[in-house]
Amino acid sequence: MNKAWEHLKTITHHKWLVMEGCFRVGLYRQGILHDLSKFSPAEFIVGAKYWQGNRSPNNAEREDIGYSSAWLHHKGRNKHHYEYWIDYSANDIKGGMAPAPMPQRYVIEMFMDRVAASKVYNGTAYQDRAPLLYYQSSKTPPPLHPKTKRQLEFLLHMLADYGEEKTFRYIRTRMLRNHVG
Repeated sequence: MNKAWEHLKTITHHKWLVMEGCFRVGLYRQGILHDLSKFSPAEFIVGAKYWQGNRSPNNAEREDIGYSSAWLHHKGRNKHHYEYWIDYSANDIKGGMAPAPMPQRYVIEMFMDRVAASKVYNGTAYQDRAPLLYYQSSKTPPPLHPKTKRQLEFLLHMLADYGEEKTFRYIRTRMLRNHVG
């Protein structure tokens, strides 16, 4: 029961931070709906079982059984994950997989998700460089569409170099200036 409670606190804190960031830039609907699938039995039960508090329980499940059932459920229901946007390539005769461009509002939500995860897992040691450093620490680059990659990396670098206030203002006033809700 204790791990379930701790997992609930972790995902609620994460969701709150993403919602707060989304609200600050004007993505109200996405802030409210962000990661609701984490509260479904398919994700919550697994998350509680593998909760450790300092990293995603999905990684622990992967290490235990070779894949993450919770992650497979999650990525197919949440458009702010680039994995949601992997499709068969129309340009590949062999029918290989390729990343599709993500709509800008989901790139921004993905950015907010990374910031919130860094805040949750780093706690008081969080710095605005943390999301960029985590992104750069990947053993293999994520399969992002070039446009999506440019947008995400631009925001991660802006956050690292100029901080949250300036980055969020840029998103609100430049990227989302004509966006409603």
